[in-house]
This record gives sequence, C-alpha cells and structure tokens, in this order.
Amino acid sequence: MLNDTTVLLGLDGVSVARVERLADGTRRVHLATADETARACPVCGVFATRVKGSAITRPHDLPYGESGLEFRRRKRRRFCREPGCPRRSFTEQIPQLPAGARITMRLRGAAGCRIRDAGSTVIQAARDLHLSWPTVMDAFRTAAHEVTEAPLPGVQVLGIDETRRGRPRWEQAPPWAGGC
Repeated sequence: MLNDTTVLLGLDGVSVARVERLADGTRRVHLATADETARACPVCGVFATRVKGSAITRPHDLPYGESGLEFRRRKRRRFCREPGCPRRSFTEQIPQLPAGARITMRLRGAAGCRIRDAGSTVIQAARDLHLSWPTVMDAFRTAAHEVTEAPLPGVQVLGIDETRRGRPRWEQAPPWAGGC
C-alpha cells in the first residue's frame, strides 16, 4: 500500500492523522493503521469486523531531522469472529510494526547493519540510536546470521601460496651474516 506517509516516512501500512510541535521542538506524529490486511486474525486469517477497543503505542524509529520525530500510533483491538479460532482478540499489526514491538523493524535493521557493515561497537550503536545494549546485540545477531548463512562461492583455482605443506622450519641466521 503506497500513500504519502509511506513516501515521506518510509513506513508502509500507516497514515498520518495529525502532527503537532512540542515545546522542545520535537514533532509528535499521530499514526493510524491504513493497511486493510491488519484486520486479519494472525492465527486463522479471518478478517475481523468488530472492534473491541483501542490502544496507543509509542514506537521508536530512526532519527529524522535535527529535532526528531515522536510517534504515537493508535491501533485497534479486534474480536476474531471465527468460532473455531483459539484467539479471541488481537491488535492490528503491520510488517513494519508487529504486535508488541516497541521499535520499528527499520530501526532494528539499521542497528544490526551499523555494527555489521560500518564496524561500530554495540554500545556505540546503542548510544547513537537510543536503544538498549541487548536490543542492539539481538539486531546484530539477526544481521550477522544473514551473512553467515549465505552460501560461500566455490573455489575455482587453488594456488600454492594459499597452502603450506609439512612442518614449518625456522633457521637462525649466523652472526657474521650482518643480521640484527
């Protein structure tokens, strides 16, 4: 689903309800779910029609601008209408903001890539992105798993310089050879 919010913020599946400027210069962005597939029950997949209530979450995202953005997302809690489904109610979720997530998947991916690709330390990435050390380390494990599980390219030519045969021998130069 592509809308102006997706183009501006890069968060697919949400729309901006309103924006307000706080006293410290931070902009508070109120988000609403715009993706219709968020109404589907995560267990059985049936689309819910009844709303049970709503909840306001404050997901953290990548820094944006000098003063930053503060997100407030209103999501609905819905009833599952399928009689055989063990899940009676659920909250709306989208891929970028899964249920129960306190940070966006984009921020999580950026934290892992900052360590994997940019050579940053875990504690420095946590300080820069205002996250906890365990959160950044878990994101790095996910990002590193993508690299370690990738298939290695096959060896086409193996030269003699890449191997050593036998036991290494060390010889000491005679004192008259002018060595140190």
